[in-house]
Amino acid sequence: QVQLVESGGGLVQAVGSLRLSCAASGLSFSTYSMGWFRQAPGKEREFVAHIKFSGKTIYYADSVKGRFTISRDNAKNTVYLQMNSLKPEDTAVYYCAAQRRPGTYTLPDLYGYWGQGTQVTVSS
Repeated sequence: QVQLVESGGGLVQAVGSLRLSCAASGLSFSTYSMGWFRQAPGKEREFVAHIKFSGKTIYYADSVKGRFTISRDNAKNTVYLQMNSLKPEDTAVYYCAAQRRPGTYTLPDLYGYWGQGTQVTVSS
């Protein structure tokens, strides 16, 4: 059974930082490309960042580029999202996901495995 478990969310003031973790089990983690998505109340789930299985290729949404850093440790079956210079508009539930189908990494439908999400709230 595949499990993705996010942690590290919480309440932080604007310009603060948080580090999210996503621990994976039940899958061959080093062979999966991973993504982070977020969903704010009343909005659709949106792409945040993506890292290929090797860790050598990374993509970011324009809204987080230069502030967020995605990384992975294949020995620990874990993917991370370091979030700096947080803004109130970053408030959302953040999800990690494992990509099961090839294609455009920004599309949630290509990710077959999802975590339960972790709440990030940024106060102004």
